[in-house]
Amino acid sequence: MSAAEIDARSDLAARRGGPDEIAHRLESLPASSLLWRLVILLSLGGWFEVYDLFFTGYIAPGLNRSGLLTTTTQAFFGFSGIGAFVAATFAGLFVGTFFLGFLADRFGRRFIFTWALLFYTAASVVMAFQTTSDGVLLWRFIAGIGIGVEIITIDAYITELVPSWMRGRAFAVNQAVMFTAVPVVAALAWWLVPLSPYGIDGWRWVVLIGAAGSMAIWILRLFVPESPLWLARNGRMEEAARILDVIEASAGTPAHSGSRTAVAPSRAAKVGYAELFRPPYLSLVVLFMVFNLCQAFGVYGFANWVPALLVEKGITVTKSLQYSFIIAFAYPIAPLLAASFADKFERKWIICGAAVAIGAFGMAFSQFTRPALLIACGVLITASNMTMSYAYHAYQTEVFPTAVRARAAGLVYSMSRVAATFSGFIVAWTLREAGVGGVFGLITTAMVIVIIAIAVWGPNVRGKPLDVT
Repeated sequence: MSAAEIDARSDLAARRGGPDEIAHRLESLPASSLLWRLVILLSLGGWFEVYDLFFTGYIAPGLNRSGLLTTTTQAFFGFSGIGAFVAATFAGLFVGTFFLGFLADRFGRRFIFTWALLFYTAASVVMAFQTTSDGVLLWRFIAGIGIGVEIITIDAYITELVPSWMRGRAFAVNQAVMFTAVPVVAALAWWLVPLSPYGIDGWRWVVLIGAAGSMAIWILRLFVPESPLWLARNGRMEEAARILDVIEASAGTPAHSGSRTAVAPSRAAKVGYAELFRPPYLSLVVLFMVFNLCQAFGVYGFANWVPALLVEKGITVTKSLQYSFIIAFAYPIAPLLAASFADKFERKWIICGAAVAIGAFGMAFSQFTRPALLIACGVLITASNMTMSYAYHAYQTEVFPTAVRARAAGLVYSMSRVAATFSGFIVAWTLREAGVGGVFGLITTAMVIVIIAIAVWGPNVRGKPLDVT
């Protein structure tokens, strides 16, 4: 490209405004059908991530039935049990979120959205053909790396495509769409795990079915543009403005005819991980690290152990999978219900309220034995977990600026991966030593810490545009 062409492009970008102008335009967008379509398309990509993540608990009885892993182990860090399978999943997630969250900041949301999914799908296919516990654990760990990168990328992607006034609803819909995967994987596990179709263990079929479906990502990626904010912060103002022109036109918004500022585009300053541990990021990083360490016990301490907890209460494997399937319907339904109030309250108070409910319904679950009451409590725990989930996925991305959004969110979210890694061993040990009541006592303690941390130190974000002070 000649110097004259470069100057012409810079002049055009300057006339169309700098990165702050892109942020202002995004904040002014109405809720158009195109915006909602983009949220749903990204959520459909995340559907396979949730499928892959949640079959961890649902295929556990099958791994036990095939003789690969046991329900509990004599040693605390026993690598022959289901706890090790859960731990391998979240150890991989930790590596993906902590070490590789920067990839979406460096290469773009769209590129990583596509390739991270293909990476973990391939690893899951390899895992499905393993015949030793070591092989299963290794490939589950590798798959977890890709899932971790994908989670952070989708969160940053959606945060940067919708204005603040509808971001809560966007994440609620995102979670509702993605988590329709849970009843699907629960139904497949209920049907296939007790069987061995064509001489192949049922749990392997559950894994392979999800991997086959994920190839749809090649179609989805054609309809999703790059984040305009990411483009703007990386000196690609012309592309950012062009994408926003299309979004504005789809909403019937008058064409953008000038900028509030005439700022030539510039590349975002490089920020390394060391800077995240200094002001102005340090206090937010510490807060959300503590939050994620604790919230994982509420979410995964229950979600990954539903069938096992039911079996421990004297319910057969087949019945436990049936009850788990019923409980799983709360995953997509709860966020849809939460969408009615998602943007009416501060994110921090929604998180605190959900944490209170998780503790209360969890203790009730530990006391009941009747199937109807167990299912009801399981549904309410799951609904509370999903309310917390959509809220914090939005919360921990919107508090950080675009230049560091993916890596900062990945850094703090990695702490939930650490907690979930050890929760597999801790829950297995607690279940053996103190029963179901002990498990929910552990979960309740974690929720109390969540409530204190977020209520006291959580910032207010309602109605605040991204990157604009």
